[in-house]
Amino acid sequence: MKRVIITGGCGFIGSNFIRQFLKIEKDIQIINIDSLTYAGNLENLKDLEKESRLIFAHVDITKRSEVEPFFTEPVDSVIHFAAESHVDRSILDSGPFIHTNIVGTQVLLDLSKKGNVRKFVQVSTDEVYGSLGSTGFFTESTPLAPNSPYSASKAGADMLVRGYCHTFGFPAVITRCSNNYGPFQFPEKIIPLFISNLLNDQQVPVYGDGLQIRDWIHVLDHCSGVYAAWKNGKAGEVYNFGGRCELTNMELTKTLLRLLGKPDSLIKYVQDRPGHDRRYAIDCAKAESELGWAPLVKFEDGIRETISWYQEHSEWVARVRSGAYREYYHKQYGSRL
Repeated sequence: MKRVIITGGCGFIGSNFIRQFLKIEKDIQIINIDSLTYAGNLENLKDLEKESRLIFAHVDITKRSEVEPFFTEPVDSVIHFAAESHVDRSILDSGPFIHTNIVGTQVLLDLSKKGNVRKFVQVSTDEVYGSLGSTGFFTESTPLAPNSPYSASKAGADMLVRGYCHTFGFPAVITRCSNNYGPFQFPEKIIPLFISNLLNDQQVPVYGDGLQIRDWIHVLDHCSGVYAAWKNGKAGEVYNFGGRCELTNMELTKTLLRLLGKPDSLIKYVQDRPGHDRRYAIDCAKAESELGWAPLVKFEDGIRETISWYQEHSEWVARVRSGAYREYYHKQYGSRL
């Protein structure tokens, strides 16, 4: 079996990807490396506990001594999801973002280069491009202009990957995606936060005037894009993924209120985030033409399914919000530490 290292596989996107990857690829073994920070939840993969092709490793990617043992046997590929990704947290303290997103990527690049991996996929974000005006779209050739400590750290990691490709002929691709939504998303993000609050008749905090625009894509469409880049992406190339679904934060909020049958009085305007980017929008034509990929989930369908998922998994939400989800790791693996 091919050994594939996936970092951050207990997070929102990583766990959805692992589930999809195992269904498609039958001749792989996954080593899921995750340090289980606040957004890493082992319960996200609870349904795969008996899957023999999935191995979990509680490892910090910034510590070479912890990661290196997994490269003693041949590794076919590395798919790198692990990252500090919450913008508001990066504004409060950028240190963990620089350390995890840049140093962690450098450790993985060095070990992957030494181990002659066949493919390295750097999973990044459209936020590295900065902010758009009222027209135009991000393309793969858009200059990087990150506007937050988080996006700056991801841009730095992307530039490291680019440097390894150019200097060493390293077989890496970079993917950049617009805003994701779907099951297992950590409830600090806007959609699960608002759904959870509204289900409990609590107010939802809307930044500033609520007219910031984001391009929304279902997490499974993003995962299929990462898979396509792993399967067919050309070394040294960047591929953008988007949902072609631009909504203002207010339009998104009103949609959630409508679908949940809640009143507008639950909207609470709060002070805007410092340096808040105004608009993101992705041109994903390159991924469509070169990878044969396309977003398939229509937003109206995807958001209804997402609301249903959170309604049906209220216990999961409660455990994440209380911090109790961390107990699951110690219950499952505490005796092995």
